[in-house]
Amino acid sequence: MEMTAGIMVMLANLWAITRTLRSDAEPKNKAMWVAIVLLLPFVGMVLWILFGPS
Repeated sequence: MEMTAGIMVMLANLWAITRTLRSDAEPKNKAMWVAIVLLLPFVGMVLWILFGPS
């Protein structure tokens, strides 16, 4: 069960990173969001959903 949750978080993080890199945000903002999502997997994803680039 834990492995499934981990895989879901990993896939959600990959989706967030992909969306961030394809956004129109400035490169430094993209780098910041990718770092946040990578360093704080679950919390970073929640923050990205709430405040990330559109």
